[in-house]
Parts: sequence; structure tokens; C-alpha cells
Amino acid sequence: MSKTAIDLNGKTILVTGSPGFIGANLVIRLLKEMNVGTVVSLDNMNDYYDPSLKEYRLSLIEKAAEESAVRHVFVKGTIADKALIDRLFGEYRFDVVVNLAAQAGVRYSIDHPDVYIESNIIGFYNILEACRHFPVSHLVYASSSSVYGGNKKVPFSVDDKVDNPVSLYAATKKSNELLAHSYSKLYDIPSTGLRFFTVYGPAGRPDMFYFSATNKLAAGENIKIFNYGNCKRDFTYIDDIVEGVYRVMRGAPSKAVGEDGLPVPPYAVYNIGGGQPENLLDYIATLQEELVRAEVLPKGYDFEAHRELVGMQPGDVPVTYADSAALERDYGFTPKIGIREGLRAFAEWYAGYYSSNK
Repeated sequence: MSKTAIDLNGKTILVTGSPGFIGANLVIRLLKEMNVGTVVSLDNMNDYYDPSLKEYRLSLIEKAAEESAVRHVFVKGTIADKALIDRLFGEYRFDVVVNLAAQAGVRYSIDHPDVYIESNIIGFYNILEACRHFPVSHLVYASSSSVYGGNKKVPFSVDDKVDNPVSLYAATKKSNELLAHSYSKLYDIPSTGLRFFTVYGPAGRPDMFYFSATNKLAAGENIKIFNYGNCKRDFTYIDDIVEGVYRVMRGAPSKAVGEDGLPVPPYAVYNIGGGQPENLLDYIATLQEELVRAEVLPKGYDFEAHRELVGMQPGDVPVTYADSAALERDYGFTPKIGIREGLRAFAEWYAGYYSSNK
């Protein structure tokens, strides 16, 4: 698909879901890369996980903003608040919107469906409506590898059918892609969806396995390894994710008119994944080695005594594996950071963060 280049300098950009994990790192990247312009970040700072971690990320954003020529504005609020979203779009007239705000988590969606409908469906609808009434050059939004469900064909391609989600979370992400397509078609809104694959790294989400396992091991507790360790995940380091998002922001699907005289939807979806699925047991072994190296765990730590192999959990899938060839073709980007380097960075951050916050 042809792309329309966007120079982010001088632009006004909205990043929702900052200071969430990906959002915070993206905002910091924008503040470093741009020479002039405005970045507005929005988050409701909910307590799905420890809000102090979001406060910490927000402090990193504020520090980056002090050293940047770019104006940064943080707004506390939810994308489910239509009046707020309309007001922000009317006031700032955003050029580029990156919607990362969403209720995350597969297992949490089983017992808390309401918040997923509110944020991931109603909230995303509000963003689309605002992009319709206050036209933007590019809407980039977070989808998820979870849309592939129990897909047996690997690697997962964006050309695969994704009509059988195995969790409500996955269903809301697929709904985002469908809604974006219809708005792109009806209102000529350039939009790009990004299917993220198991993002990890420093100051990540504590509900993600590598982080929750570290918390338990550091406390001397046992960790549960699902599907008896017979899982593979396409782990993607946060810097790779941010690099991918940053490149995509600067290349919007081009507008065109079809044979029927109507807009051809300027719409695209890409995978962003490591492209090298890792066996969960190997990943855990690397994590434990790096936690010992960073002195989060003591030398001689008995790993075998602190792990328990259990069955598959509802909503989980045994394998995720991204075919990111389209991203490489259209944006010249392939994730590069392996799990050893990535988990070492996480372990070192964890050691420093929790030693200074005791």
C-alpha cells in the first residue's frame, strides 16, 4: 500500500494511554525526536495495576519534557468520556492520533467485561468520531496478537482470518479493526492498526508474566507455568515496539478513489512482533539468570523448587508468532532486540527501581 509521508515536527499529536507502558515510552521518544510541536498525552490513571508505576512513568515523561523543545500536556481522563475527547480535539486540532488507551489483559476480561466494553469499544468509538469531525492526517491504534485466537497456522499473517477470538479482550481488539475500517471507508480517515505481540521491558506492566513472576520469585513464592511449559511467545522488547510505532506514525495509508468514485479506505493493519517465538521455559530460565546477575535473586537460587507446571488458562493460546514481513516491506523495520538483552535491561531496572522504592 502506498504511504503519505508525515513530518512530525511542528505537528500536534495525541497519545492516549500515556503514561501506560507503551504510551510513556512513545511520548518520551517523540519528545526526544521532535524539534517543535505539541504532544498531548491522556490517561485515566486507573488502578488495574499499581498506579505508582504510572506515576513513575509520568515523572520520566515530565523529565524528558523539561529537556525538550516540544510542548507536553498531560490530561487525566478517559477516552470513554465523549465530551472530554470532543473538547480536546476541538481545542488542539490534532494532526496525528495514537490510541493506546485500552483495558488490557486476557484473564481480567473473563471476570470484568464491563471495563473492556467501556474503554475498548465505546472509548475507541469516541476517538473515531472525533477523527471524523476534526480530521486528522493519521490515526494509529493498538490492536493485539490476541485477535489470532487459537490460530494453528504459524507464523500469524495479517492476511489470516481472525474471526474466532477466545477472549473478550481479543474480541474488542478485532472490533477496533472493523470499526476503523468502516470509518476509513466512510470518512476517508487514514488509519493503521498495530497487532502487538507480548511486549516486555523496564517499567512494564506488572500483570505480564515476566513481571509478576519476578515479583513472586523475589518474595520467595512459587510461579505457575501454564500449559506445563508448552507455550511459545513472540516476545517483543519495548524499544522495538516504539521504533515500529514511530515509523508507522510518519507514513499514513494514502487516500485514493476507487472505480466506483468512492474512497478506497486508507486503512492498514500490521504485526509488530519479535519474529522468533521463544519457548516459555527457555524464557523463564533466561529471566532467572538475569535476575541473579542483577542481584534481584541470590546466587544459588533454587529455581526448580519455585516453579509449578499447571494446565492452560481460559483465554490463553499456546503459541504466538508474528509474520512482520509487511512492516519490513512498508516501513523498513524488523524488531532486533533478543530476550537476553531485553530481560537483562528489565532485571537491572527492577533491581534499581525496587531498591530505591523500599
